[in-house]
Amino acid sequence: MFDTLYEWFWWERIWLPVNLTWADLEDREGRVYAKASHLYVTVPYTFAFLLIRYLFERWIATPIAVSVWIKQRVHLKAEDNPILEHYYITQCRKPAQADIVGLSKKSSLSVRQVERWFRRRRSQDLPGVLKKFREASWRFVFYLLAFIGGIVALYDSMLESQYWYYILEISFYGSLLLRVAFDVKRKDFKEQIIHHLATLVLLSFSWCVNYIRIGTLVMVVHDASDVLLEFAKLSNYAKWEKTCQSLFVLFAMVFMVTRLIIFPLWLIHCTWVYPIQHYPAFFGYYFFNVMLVVLLCLHIFWAYLILCMIRKFMFGTLTRDERSDIEEEEEEESSLTEDECKDHHKLGNGLAVGEKKDKRNGFRCLSPPENNCRSKTVC
Repeated sequence: MFDTLYEWFWWERIWLPVNLTWADLEDREGRVYAKASHLYVTVPYTFAFLLIRYLFERWIATPIAVSVWIKQRVHLKAEDNPILEHYYITQCRKPAQADIVGLSKKSSLSVRQVERWFRRRRSQDLPGVLKKFREASWRFVFYLLAFIGGIVALYDSMLESQYWYYILEISFYGSLLLRVAFDVKRKDFKEQIIHHLATLVLLSFSWCVNYIRIGTLVMVVHDASDVLLEFAKLSNYAKWEKTCQSLFVLFAMVFMVTRLIIFPLWLIHCTWVYPIQHYPAFFGYYFFNVMLVVLLCLHIFWAYLILCMIRKFMFGTLTRDERSDIEEEEEEESSLTEDECKDHHKLGNGLAVGEKKDKRNGFRCLSPPENNCRSKTVC
């Protein structure tokens, strides 16, 4: 049965046009073709990327974050309460008012205390700026090196450079897919998973059928704007507002040109129109182009978010990322700081202690939402 499934999966009519067979892609006369077996190495490389990322974030990104005065904010920890913790884990993070009243009776706490416990418990799960900075640093370094490597691969006719470009890109996105549940979760979480899967399928398929040139072009086009995006994020976390705004404008322009003009009007046009001039359409032809259209749909979705941010940016109402972490993040931050301020004031003489500290630190207790100028891209 396994042999039957294997033969069906590698059926030539699925992967290749009618006038080609796998025998035509065997190495001979000095010509080397890409093979599916080349991709096996991406599995250990994916886990190697996870290890390298861990070391990079710990020993490089964190010291850089400290040097630009980025610190991990310490929230007040919710008191141990098995009843509330069980509800938080098994039911929901933000209970309705009726559920709060019921939990108040079960836990022998007042309604206000239950509300405060859930606010503090949710705040413990919110990602801090330091975590975001480390993630953006890792992606920025990879996208920058990948973009440079992609340019080299385009001008290098040797298969070896393209091989390593493919292997590293596939391994990197494999590591992102494995880490997506543990990284900062945003409103486009499902779109990110679709994107990572589509990218891995596209890269693997294009390598197996020797669509290497177009695959390299697709990766380079996408990496071009990703470098600017991650650099803009780093500037935002470091509170370099002017640099962040300039990079965001540049990123938006590059994104629109590469993702909404070059990608559909040049790359998809080439894969959709020219192949059928040389051989009849086959399953792999439709599959590859459908996956490219899936990426284009994601581009349009993220372009919409970018345009929303540009509109708010022009009218001076941009206060956060349109796809920022869970929608309640700002509410949690403001509610939490309100509680922290009250607790802090109790320790001092009325409001005097709190007011003095706020004046020295720019009214930190009010904690205005960060001015994020970023949006998510793909590939």
